[in-house]
Amino acid sequence: MLKDRIPDIQEILVEMGVDGWFFSCFQQSDPVALDLLELGGDSLVTRRCYYLIPAQGEPRRLMHRLEPEMLAHLPGSECHYLTWAEHRKGLGTLMTGCKTVAAQYSPMNALPTVSRLDAGTAELLAGFGVKIASSADLIQKFAAVWSDEQLASHRRASTHLHEIVLEAFDHVADALRSGNEIQEYAVQKFILEQFDRRGMWTESPPIVAVNEHSADPHYQPGPNLSRAIRKGDFLLIDLWAKEKPAVSGAEAIYGDICWCGVCRAELTEREVELFSTAVNAREAGWQLIANNYPRTTLRGFEVDDATRKVIEVAGFGEWFIHRTGHSIGTQDHGQGANMDNLETHDTRPLEPMTGFSIEPGIYLPGEFGVRTEINVALTPEAPEITGGTPQKELLRLLA
Repeated sequence: MLKDRIPDIQEILVEMGVDGWFFSCFQQSDPVALDLLELGGDSLVTRRCYYLIPAQGEPRRLMHRLEPEMLAHLPGSECHYLTWAEHRKGLGTLMTGCKTVAAQYSPMNALPTVSRLDAGTAELLAGFGVKIASSADLIQKFAAVWSDEQLASHRRASTHLHEIVLEAFDHVADALRSGNEIQEYAVQKFILEQFDRRGMWTESPPIVAVNEHSADPHYQPGPNLSRAIRKGDFLLIDLWAKEKPAVSGAEAIYGDICWCGVCRAELTEREVELFSTAVNAREAGWQLIANNYPRTTLRGFEVDDATRKVIEVAGFGEWFIHRTGHSIGTQDHGQGANMDNLETHDTRPLEPMTGFSIEPGIYLPGEFGVRTEINVALTPEAPEITGGTPQKELLRLLA
């Protein structure tokens, strides 16, 4: 809980040379603040509220009189406002003694998952003579780090996903061997049923993509958008889920993997070339981590560089159209460092007790696409690929 971590936060604030960590909440404007301030679930933030953790001393709260209990569970002095004039005065009082505060801000919007503070609030702070520093490293340490229980929940989720993805491919193979077609959407529903049977839940359905659909990294089948899977087809399945609260007993962590296969006995040279390249790229990213962590500080962009280089050298660089991986947390895309030097230049260090995906892909428009995805958990002692043995070759569903 945040109240137990305030001394640790204050220690980092002193090291950073800033006067506090400033949180601004209104509706769903800042997922980081909602998470850390424990305002998720049924909380409905209909009026602006603020929390300041100073580098020294007692935290401070500013809340609307209609929602005086919004931050009452957190320690600190409190002040209330009703009118817009009282709001402005109260915010100035909150900032008393602060010259620089960390906030969910990223210079030039370099890291959009961090860049949550709205320009108007930034202008108000500037009017009080307060400068803003990025909270990116603070978020890494206090919003992306897993507990021991959460790490255990991630390991279980990843194990379930590895079993379910193979069951899904077997389900397709059984249908084809019986002489039946099976729809992408039907396979998606099959996977969701397996999630429910194992006490798992997902914020969005899995990807089941056949042939040219697999060349779209974010393709989603649905009741009105689905294609039959037939003998001879190429098939990509990407699935992510976490344990339900009743199963994990804690706020569980997602697993997220992707496997590929063909609905026949033989592979084409093109399929082997692309998938082997993706596997080699994945291994390059993993080996960089395995050979350096925890002795050497690694940053997200470095993992992307190592992975992407393999695909570029093989001549497929222009078809690797997304970052190498994303942070994983209580949401599938977490608050920590991404393995990214394409969409963003992510310089955040990889922290112990965080996790992320490594998922290089090559997507040929109008043909097919390959992606291979593993999850990496960074324990304090060593990095770990969770869930099971990573896919090394394309699955062949029919003998």
